[in-house]
Amino acid sequence: MSKIQLSEHDIDNITIRFTGDSGDGMQLVGTLFSETSALIGNDISTFPDYPSEIRAPQGTVSGVSGFQVHFGKKKINTPGDYADVLVAMNPAALKANLKWAKQGATVIVDADTFSEKNLAKAEYELNPLEDGSLASYNVIQAPITSQTQAVLEDSGLDNKSVLRCKNMFALGITYCIFHRPLDFTNAFFEKKFAKYPQVIEANKRVLREGYIFAENTHALGSIHISPANIEKGLYRNMNGNAATAWGLMAGAEKSGLPLFLGSYPITPASEILHELSQYKNLKVRTFQAEDEIAGICTAIGASYAGSMAVTTTSGPGLALKGEAIGLAVMMELPLVIVNVQRGGPSTGLPTKTEQSDLMQALYGRNGEAPCIVLAASTPANCFDYAFKAVKMALELMTPVILLTDGFSANGSSPWKIVKMDDLPSITHRQITKKTSENTAFERTDESLARNWVIPGTPELMHRIGSLEKDYVTGQASHLPENHQKMVDLRQEKVERAVSSVPDLQLVGDDSGDVLVVGWGGTYGYLVSAVDELIEGGKKVSLAHFNYINPLPENTADLFSKFKTILVCELNKGQFADFLRIKMQEFDYEQYNKVQGLPFTVEEIKETCEQYL
Repeated sequence: MSKIQLSEHDIDNITIRFTGDSGDGMQLVGTLFSETSALIGNDISTFPDYPSEIRAPQGTVSGVSGFQVHFGKKKINTPGDYADVLVAMNPAALKANLKWAKQGATVIVDADTFSEKNLAKAEYELNPLEDGSLASYNVIQAPITSQTQAVLEDSGLDNKSVLRCKNMFALGITYCIFHRPLDFTNAFFEKKFAKYPQVIEANKRVLREGYIFAENTHALGSIHISPANIEKGLYRNMNGNAATAWGLMAGAEKSGLPLFLGSYPITPASEILHELSQYKNLKVRTFQAEDEIAGICTAIGASYAGSMAVTTTSGPGLALKGEAIGLAVMMELPLVIVNVQRGGPSTGLPTKTEQSDLMQALYGRNGEAPCIVLAASTPANCFDYAFKAVKMALELMTPVILLTDGFSANGSSPWKIVKMDDLPSITHRQITKKTSENTAFERTDESLARNWVIPGTPELMHRIGSLEKDYVTGQASHLPENHQKMVDLRQEKVERAVSSVPDLQLVGDDSGDVLVVGWGGTYGYLVSAVDELIEGGKKVSLAHFNYINPLPENTADLFSKFKTILVCELNKGQFADFLRIKMQEFDYEQYNKVQGLPFTVEEIKETCEQYL
């Protein structure tokens, strides 16, 4: 076996990609590697990549599942473009993922799986381990399956259970290469399988065996990556869906209101429902509805009754919720709608990422039904923008749509745990008794937000519904002048929300040749590309938007100082078109990608170079 190509010293960062069949446990292995790396102080960014089929045919390319981890001693913004180390548990995994490995990368394969049958399933005509096609890579042929079976021969487990442990052999190899301790993973086994001591012992033995294999073969180098120099504090490795759930809970707690989630399971948003369902002790109530429409309608009912209400979904569900979102706009009730975007249209690519729901979030309702629209940009700041969505919904008495996406929702990064005392206050508009001449629809300040009266409040009984209501009394009204006034008011309320939107901050100089513009979950790739271009002496800056409607007040001023505005997004140009509507005085260039995959840093850099 040849020596690993990675240099044997302290280096800045490494990208490793675990791949295998859907049943090989690659998501678990990637998660355990990520959490161990985070616990020893590395900064990390992850990218789970798995098929939409519940169980695609075993051993086929369509059934391959992957998990990419980028970790290091410096700030990590992306899961990495290409892998320095690729772990492939079978021929199909190798075939599907070799394109994501750097030239000269180390490729660790389970040599036991490269049988004629498995090669045929992966549509290999020749064995790539023998035909010379991998000559430019450092290939480590590890007997993962047979070694796992050997070490567990006396375990008392059946062969199926034994083979479920082989992913830990691969994990043990990588732990040895990168000096990862086994303690955290062993503790995970003890907690996860507390009722099954045989399973705990089996996984520990196989993990250790993989580690020893890497030590004893002397075929693998030893790579040391120091802890990252990040802000001190207590951190937790958090994916975007969990961070969203925690941000919603923090917002509800800060407002002093119970949290209600009415939702219908849909990939990739279901995990928010799963996460929130665990916290009944924090006044969280979750309801799994029979469909998307019922999900949002129960949330509207909970909001009417005085809860901080939320509904979660993805693109197809947002389409179904459109009429009910209009109802919440008409009723002027606080509601947060979380849309975790995925590839479309229709069922599309359920497990892949995309940014193609922006126009639907902005305009996807009948009539004039404006909503505040926010977009999170990293797994960690899903917490921040979920909290902000709650704050704006409660203080402005209007629905707020929060856009995340499959990449940020499933990916993870270290999140610094915040103290509730450090979060901004949230003042809701509920009134429980009549004072002076106030009414349920009285507007007491410049925000134009109405009072929020809980049903049954003495002397403040009122009607509310989907028909246009009178500006003063809230009674149903069909007067043309009143309808004009109410339409204008609802639009003005969203526009005045700009007072709650911070100024847009640039990465780089405030003037130059190219301004890269992005929004949402593309941030890591865009900021990495711009940083590298700036280091190379290029006059490039980045404007990344988290507030879509309304836009930050200083947007036009910042745009005016650049020769070229390049809008990069994972769709056919929806944000670019929105900017053309809102700020027609500028010309916009576009770079668009619709492959169900995030950008790479290199393709953003190459695109920028074309305009420099």
